[in-house]
Amino acid sequence: MNCISILIQFIFALMITAPFPKLMAQPARKTGPATVPQYAFKVIHSYPHDQGAFTQGLFYKDGFLYEGTGLNGRSSLRKVRLETGEVVQKVDLPERYFGEGIALLGGKIYQLTWRSGMGFIYDAQDFHQTGTFSYEGEGWGLTTMGRDLLMSDGTDEIRVLNGATLKEKRRIKVHDGDAPVTEINELEVVDGEIFANIWQTDRIARISPRTGKVVGWINLAGLLSPMYRRKPDAVLNGIAYDAHGKRLFVTGKLWPNVFEIQLVLKKQ
Repeated sequence: MNCISILIQFIFALMITAPFPKLMAQPARKTGPATVPQYAFKVIHSYPHDQGAFTQGLFYKDGFLYEGTGLNGRSSLRKVRLETGEVVQKVDLPERYFGEGIALLGGKIYQLTWRSGMGFIYDAQDFHQTGTFSYEGEGWGLTTMGRDLLMSDGTDEIRVLNGATLKEKRRIKVHDGDAPVTEINELEVVDGEIFANIWQTDRIARISPRTGKVVGWINLAGLLSPMYRRKPDAVLNGIAYDAHGKRLFVTGKLWPNVFEIQLVLKKQ
């Protein structure tokens, strides 16, 4: 057998044993982390708001906004008529307390204070104080989820408190991908998700209460004209939800308006 015959047989054998290029398994495509949905907003309506109110907590109930305000000597719990901004009921905190988040549970309103480790309990009808409770660390935001209270403290953790005993059950560590999300402030549960203001920003995080994962970001930049935000602490803070009417309300510290908004999903 000459050299040419040997070469031809070798090439033929190679073609039989080697797979054709189109039949070869293709390497898996590398995919990056899933992009978290981003939301803008559309203003549906604006309502008057006391521009002297240093808003720390907010919720909606039966046509009224309930608001907790802060600053020493100016802290209060208020019932506010949505359409007019009129304060129809109010109780002031002692001057040594800096009021923070509020929440309604079982006919009672719970209110945090910032660094006192003390919370107040009121009858939701007449605002008569019925008790107090204590906690470690700072108090920031507060809301209700089922029979529990959710509490933020400025870190990347949300505490889950037993609504009956006010004892801590567990903590939800909030993260966007691998990065912790800190400065979590005012809270509201909206259709099963936790909405959270991020302090000193125009962003609200949409958080899974089961995993702590941020499942969406709401950007409210431009919602309030800069002419009304001359003070550095006049920042976005205050989320309320009308579950029956599916209405979402937001405001801020020292803002002249409460805004009813509709979320608009941005194209990725």
